[in-house]
Amino acid sequence: MDRMIAIVDYQMGNLRSVQKAFERLGTAAVISSDPVEVLEADAVVLPGVGAFADAMAELQRRGLVEALKQYIATDRPFLGICLGLQLLFDYSYEDGKHRGLGVLPGEVVRFPSDKGLKIPHMGWNQVQRRFEDPILDGIPDGSFFYFVHSYYAVPEDRSVVLLESDYGGPFCAMVRRGNLYATQFHPEKSQVRGLRLLRNFVALVESNALSRR
Repeated sequence: MDRMIAIVDYQMGNLRSVQKAFERLGTAAVISSDPVEVLEADAVVLPGVGAFADAMAELQRRGLVEALKQYIATDRPFLGICLGLQLLFDYSYEDGKHRGLGVLPGEVVRFPSDKGLKIPHMGWNQVQRRFEDPILDGIPDGSFFYFVHSYYAVPEDRSVVLLESDYGGPFCAMVRRGNLYATQFHPEKSQVRGLRLLRNFVALVESNALSRR
């Protein structure tokens, strides 16, 4: 039986492209803004593109803030993508200071404007792993993934940083804590490597669901 993967709908991301990526892997994923459906899912994916404050306001309006916190507290598989990674942290300094979900200690800051960097950081960039993890099986170190962002997360606890990339200096490209994973890049736009990461996530979902029987 297919495990239910819920893609959180809060009007802040290309939900269909994420859903289509799972469909390419033969895995069904539902797009949902229902807090109960999110809480009951076997896995949750939080995508996102856009402004941090608007995203938090919309999650709050839909009753999804507490649902996401409660879901993550169960340590079932979770995957944040782009803004979905940034929202996990305490604060973002995008257009002011705004409170996030507070799941991971740390903050989200803008790339510096004094290094001649083109902002937003957009396009393919290499990632380097800081430790081995099953979600990276079959993905060589130094692989390229697709990024689109002006801000990046700075975790207080460096041990959660699974992948780093470099844009005027190293920055957090992926985090992992327990069964919580989140990427600054877009796996659904990262072709073969991105699909492999999503396939590994699906395998994690299956394994986790079996262990909970």
